[in-house]
Amino acid sequence: MKLRRPTDFLILEALEEEGRNVAPNLAHHTDKSRKNINTRLPVLEDYGLVEKIGPSERSGVYELTPRGKAALVYRDRYDEVDDFDALVDGPSPDADASADAAESFARGDVDDED
Repeated sequence: MKLRRPTDFLILEALEEEGRNVAPNLAHHTDKSRKNINTRLPVLEDYGLVEKIGPSERSGVYELTPRGKAALVYRDRYDEVDDFDALVDGPSPDADASADAAESFARGDVDDED
């Protein structure tokens, strides 16, 4: 994921603060041009950070996704990590389960349900 700073984070912040919105309003909230906002919104949608919502496909109404909220939480670490995608996604459920199993094995926990 390659984000443009500060524009992309300003868009995400505006959607978090104002709720679902359209490009002209986002341009106003971010002090960026409408053209710039219209260029970045589809990119942010491709990254899964925003979602274009109805009622029609051409409505241009966007809202922040849970992944977008996570990106805002970790925005201060954007330049510090090699894989911002992985940071935003967090550990996979499988990784947690295998880590829990490994820790349980290491502690010698026994499953007595047999």
